[in-house]
Amino acid sequence: MLVAYTNNVIEPKILLFYIFTPLSDPEAIHQWQRVLCESLGLKGRIIVSPHGINGTVGGGLREVKKYIRATKRYLPFKNIEFKWSEGTGKDFPRLSIKVRDELVAFGVPHEITVNTSGIMNGGVHLSPDEVDELVAMRGDEVVFFDGRNEFEAAIGRFRNAVIPGIKTTHDFINEIESGKYDALKNRPVITYCTGGVRCEILTVLMKNRGFSEVYQVDGGIVRYGAEKKDSGLWEGALYVFDERQSIVFSDGAQVIGKCEICQQPTSNYINCPNLACRALLLQCPDCEESPMVENCPPSHLSRR
Repeated sequence: MLVAYTNNVIEPKILLFYIFTPLSDPEAIHQWQRVLCESLGLKGRIIVSPHGINGTVGGGLREVKKYIRATKRYLPFKNIEFKWSEGTGKDFPRLSIKVRDELVAFGVPHEITVNTSGIMNGGVHLSPDEVDELVAMRGDEVVFFDGRNEFEAAIGRFRNAVIPGIKTTHDFINEIESGKYDALKNRPVITYCTGGVRCEILTVLMKNRGFSEVYQVDGGIVRYGAEKKDSGLWEGALYVFDERQSIVFSDGAQVIGKCEICQQPTSNYINCPNLACRALLLQCPDCEESPMVENCPPSHLSRR
């Protein structure tokens, strides 16, 4: 049965996708993608760079299928893997398509080389089954390394993962060069992020800085959760960059986030009510309904 939403989007879906491939004219790709998305009524965010394309868009089922077909007709994009999830029909306020030097803003575009097969010198891709097999075989020797911003890990992470103190992706270079993780350089390190694109780059940067055995979860948390639900090594909810804010992979998902006001379990983010801050605040429904506090919680001092 089709369900109609108030903004006339039928069976809303969200696509998450990226591909690393050389693009000689990113501006032309930008213009083509804008015309395509606008013609289909899709909203979301797309980044185009000389290294490829990275995006997440949402719309009706029929429209996103048309988008996939049209995008894959362009030869460099024929092997894009699109990850699907359920939408609400109002997941993105607008369409944003930009040309950037990098698909993800690590600040080191000169370290990234791509060819028609993808990014070069990256980590070994592991399927969800291979992730579990490696951990079963090598036990505590294996280290999960979170490739996301610190606040994302507050509501969900791989079991016993290393969570770098990252506020923005630009912080990663200083973080991995700080010496904090030198003891991991000769251990098997499995990086992970939402859909995989950040780890494509992070694994290159880690290998360039002496990490010898680096892996990444192929397809990111999205694929691992889709296959393993909450019976594997993932714990909690996944933060997503749209109006949904977070998703879970089963009704049995743990709630590992804590309200920054009362410390009760929650995965609910709001914007900090302090207008001078506006950082994301983990707040349970009870505290959200209480009168807004004017001052930031102590945990926000380092985010401002």
